[in-house]
This record gives sequence, C-alpha cells and structure tokens, in this order.
Amino acid sequence: MFFTQIVFVKMFLQLCIRFLQCIFATVLAWIGVRGQQVHGASQFSSTVKVNPATIKVVNNVISQVAATPSSVNYHFTRQCNYKCGFCFHTAKTSFVLPIEDAKRGLQLLKESGLEKINFSGGEPFIHDRGDFLGKLVQYCKQDLQLPSVSIVSNGSMIREKWFQTYGEYLDILAISCDSFDEDTNQTIGRAQGRKSHLDNLFKVRDWCRKYKVAFKINSVINTFNVDEDMRENITELNPVRWKVFQCLLIDGENAGENSLREAERFLISDQQFQDFLERHSSISCLVPESNQKMRDSYLILDEYMRFLDCREGRKDPSKSILDVGVEEAIQFSGFDEKMFLKRGGKYVWSKADMRLDW
Repeated sequence: MFFTQIVFVKMFLQLCIRFLQCIFATVLAWIGVRGQQVHGASQFSSTVKVNPATIKVVNNVISQVAATPSSVNYHFTRQCNYKCGFCFHTAKTSFVLPIEDAKRGLQLLKESGLEKINFSGGEPFIHDRGDFLGKLVQYCKQDLQLPSVSIVSNGSMIREKWFQTYGEYLDILAISCDSFDEDTNQTIGRAQGRKSHLDNLFKVRDWCRKYKVAFKINSVINTFNVDEDMRENITELNPVRWKVFQCLLIDGENAGENSLREAERFLISDQQFQDFLERHSSISCLVPESNQKMRDSYLILDEYMRFLDCREGRKDPSKSILDVGVEEAIQFSGFDEKMFLKRGGKYVWSKADMRLDW
C-alpha cells in the first residue's frame, strides 16, 4: 500500500510539473506572437522573438503533455520464422534484452500509467521457445497487476504446454492471418515451408477457448487478398476482435534503400481498402485501421525499449526508457493520443470484463 501511494504521488507531481511547463511555454509563445502582431509594438517585438524551432518544440510539448503510456506495444525481438513481404518490423537485429532489464522497463511503464501491454515481434514465441515471453506475461499480470496483457503471434510456434503454464496470465492472443487460402499465404510469406498456417490458426483458437484466453485475429490487407471474401471463415472462428490493417510502408523496414523487405508490390489504394471493409461490414467484431489511423496512434517500444517515432514515414528511435525514463523518452515517440482514442485504442481489454462464454 505504501509503495502504491509513493507511485501515485510521483505520477501526480510529474503531471503537475509537465502541466506548468506547458502553460509557461505557451504563454511565452503567445506573448512573442502578440508582441509582433500589436500595432506600434516594434520595439517590444524586437526584444521578444520566437524562433520557429522553439514554436515547434512548444507544440510538441503541448501535444505530449497529456500523453500517458496506457497501452504499449513491446517488440522485444525482431526475429521471425516467417517472411511476410510487407512486414514493417523486420529482423534488423537479433538483440533481446536480459529478462531482468525487460522487467525493469515494464515496471517503469507501470509507474507512468501503463494499463495494457502487448508483446509482439518479430515472432514473440521464437525466443527461448516462448518461455521468455511467458515469464514476462506472468510478471505483468501477477506482479504488476496490469488490467490487460496481450500477444500478437503468427501462431506457428505455440504449444499447448505454454497455455498450461502461462495461459491464466494472458488476456488476449492475436493471431495474424491474412488469407484463408493456403496458396495466398505462401505467396505473401505467411508460412514456414509447406506447413499449414490455417491448421495452426484453428488449433490455437481451440486452445484459447480451453484455457480461457480471448482470441483475436489480425489481417493485413494487400494486393494478394484484397478481393477475398473472409466472412464465412471469420464467423466460424468467432474472434473477440478482427483487426484489419491497410498495408503500410515504413522506410528502412519494408521500403527504401536499407530495408529488408520491398513491400511496394503489396500496396493497395484507400478505395480498395474501403471496398474490402464494405464487403465485410456485416462482421460485428471488425476493427478497421487505415494507414492514417495506424501510423502515429501506437506507442511502440523496440528491442532496446526505445519509443519509435513513425511521423516521417520511418522509425526514429528515442533514447531507451531504461536510460532516461518514460517521461523523457515519450516526448520523442510521435504518439498521437487523440488518434489513439479515435481509432478505438481503448476498449474492454481485460478478459475479466469481457464476460465471454468459455
């Protein structure tokens, strides 16, 4: 209880300081602009000038002052056993933090307002056969007592034993599936050899039901699946959410000179994406995310626990929260909290509140 009170007081003081900084910066900027606008105030405006770069910094402070890391996507590994052609978080490194450092970063996030953590990759089950991931899931739910702990996986490396050990600590498991045609999955790269991606999908769905984990599906809509009708399959699988993304280019990841993927051939137009959504509008669990909604509305931590800023069409890293803390690092995240809320980033994300019929 005493520790909780300390954390609350610390968060409250941090918020007050940031709020006062915002007011101070805004007043200075306003005085400078007014000084230049008021007729006959040339002498005043010559002494109080606001550099455009300063105004940009002020605007950034204002945009970030209310931003809290309530929902964070932690890509703790970039390694993957699939080769999806449009992947925008590719295997540029093989680095994974020691688990105690990862836990320390998660503790810092909790102290700054974290409510939901989503573990992703790469493929999060690839490291230490999923045991590293399981220990982090258990830590977040049991020690940090986060309302929601989730995972995004391709499903190919999950075993029932993992659910038996860690399933009780997991709220949501999202499996990526872009097509219900095996040949299309092979073309996309959503496969390992000739193993059936769809067999794994249905197997994991059944395990989620057995071990009381909310089941979710993520699909990236691209040139190879944009004309597909998935209504029957999605209805049969009955996920709690079906997240439908528009294929997105990120320089240095799936586009550009130093990228590991060339995703241009996967791109679809906004109209094609809308046509796909309209064709599947009868699916009540569908959650669409266009490029506009997706680019700046996620707080993404990379394998070094650096926030990634995607505003310029690439992933520019902040300093690690392990080195400078969450408050400083989040200033360089490019996070658009308004878009996060607009796209429905906050929802019923704890399985205890979902009232699912297991």
